[in-house]
Amino acid sequence: QVQLVESGGGLVQAGGSLRLSCAPSGRTFSRYTMAWFRQAPGKEREFVAAINWSSSRADYADSVKVRFTISRDNAKNTVYLQMNSLKPEDTAVYYCAAGESSVARMPGWYAYWGQGTQVTVSS
Repeated sequence: QVQLVESGGGLVQAGGSLRLSCAPSGRTFSRYTMAWFRQAPGKEREFVAAINWSSSRADYADSVKVRFTISRDNAKNTVYLQMNSLKPEDTAVYYCAAGESSVARMPGWYAYWGQGTQVTVSS
């Protein structure tokens, strides 16, 4: 069974940093596009960042550009989301996703999803 397992979430003060990790199990995702989405209470799931399999292309939501960095280590079969200068509006459950398409912002392009990790930013 394919699983994506996120880790690294937690509670942080505004202006702080967190690094999320996503480690797939059951198969290698080195040839997949990997992405992060987030969902705040009462809101729809929204795109955060994505990176293609070779790390030659990355895309970011305007709300996180400059503050967040997505990266991957295919040897470790792991994708990361470095989050700096966190704001209270970044509070959400963050989901890792994997898909066979090129870098995309629509959730429907991604076939595999993790269970999510909570990120809470206090003001």
